[in-house]
Amino acid sequence: MMARKLLYSTLAVAPLLLLTASPGLAHEQTGVSGGLANGLLHPLTGLDHLVAMVAVGIWGAQLGGVAIWVLPIVFPLVMAFGAVLGILKIGLPVPELVIALSGLILGLAVALRVRVPFAAAAAIVAVFAIFHGHAHGVELPTAANPLAYGCGFVVATGLLHACGITIGALARWPVGERVIQGVGAAIAALGGYFLVASLGAAA
Repeated sequence: MMARKLLYSTLAVAPLLLLTASPGLAHEQTGVSGGLANGLLHPLTGLDHLVAMVAVGIWGAQLGGVAIWVLPIVFPLVMAFGAVLGILKIGLPVPELVIALSGLILGLAVALRVRVPFAAAAAIVAVFAIFHGHAHGVELPTAANPLAYGCGFVVATGLLHACGITIGALARWPVGERVIQGVGAAIAALGGYFLVASLGAAA
């Protein structure tokens, strides 16, 4: 019961953070507090990051079993590794395209209720997590504390995953399943839009 209340509270708070977040304000802060603030706000102010992270939570809930908890744990852990690569300026191929593709693929997985073995799902999530983390690392403000920044975006990512898990819980009701598929379709459409935009920018 407490876990359910926590998830519902998270679902209510995360959109509020998104609406009140100011990217300009985040980039004005420095040191440990600035790093934490930047890290917390960064995933919430980038729609391409936000929708993919929510989709991971929903897909984990749809797959059920250990996936409901392990996928949202795999993503932040591997994302932190990707962030280190970004901070060290170690390049990855076409990162913006892969990030956009993550929204498209994860959204379709949710909308179509794609069921794959847990290991395959974890591998898919881990690959996308590296690229999302890399983007966070590359965009680390120079004056912000890197460790605090990392802690911030890992916490924010966890909150977004919790929102996705909460949405996934709607599957207990027939109408809820339609809502989830609609959310998945919307995420896939956004991912497709970001993908087209990225391809256009790269052309």
